Amino acid sequence: MCRPEFFAVTYAINPWMDPAAGASAEKALEQWDALKAAYESLGHRVSVIDPIDGLPDMVFAANGALVVDAHVYGAKFAHAERADEGPAYAKWFAELGLPVKEASFTNEGEGDFLTLDEVILAGTGFRTDVAAHMEAQEFLGRPVVTLRLVDPRFYHLDTALFPLDGHNVAYYPGAFSEGSLQVLRRMFPDAIIAAEEDALVLGLNAVSDGKNVIVNAEATGLSAELERGGYSVIPVDLSELRKAGGGPKCCTLEIRL
Repeated sequence: MCRPEFFAVTYAINPWMDPAAGASAEKALEQWDALKAAYESLGHRVSVIDPIDGLPDMVFAANGALVVDAHVYGAKFAHAERADEGPAYAKWFAELGLPVKEASFTNEGEGDFLTLDEVILAGTGFRTDVAAHMEAQEFLGRPVVTLRLVDPRFYHLDTALFPLDGHNVAYYPGAFSEGSLQVLRRMFPDAIIAAEEDALVLGLNAVSDGKNVIVNAEATGLSAELERGGYSVIPVDLSELRKAGGGPKCCTLEIRL
């Protein structure tokens, strides 16, 4: 994770961002601290990268890389405003001694790569080049399944889908192309399907450890579905960070060693 010390909304690179409305770094910090505390209360270890002044979106650590089997596939951001985040995260991982591959193609880390036990689901359409899917597959040796996003409000895969565990997911159908939707139905017949109202509060930008799901508090319908599915739901308020299009998952990069 990365503390939002320099968080602000000063540019617009997705439909959620409104520079005229701005955002409060102080409030974002309070909400981020609560998210970090929620992870730690569940027994998860949280590592923190130092934020960099001038990179207000660096708080969205999920976009910084993809880490699978202690191998790091680096991010190469689509927008110039975030370009310096990729090298910052790559440097942090390299200093840990992990092998890091510099990406040749545009991709935004776990924003568009979500890892299950046997496959990696990979989004394209707005931020990640489909060529990056193949590059990640070659580097990581995991099968990568391409899914096309078609609604600009759901510009990253992690805004429209999250893994419930190693073999099942929850998702919002309206975010995907028809062919990708058919793939999801075939792969995950028992998936939890989210309603539009829950997707529109970034309810699917959630994090599950297989038992507990940290989810935006406003996504009440999705939370009820998760509880019916046997999951323990931990609601959090990340309304300030949502002004930049982020939620719990955006703030969280999983380090798979």
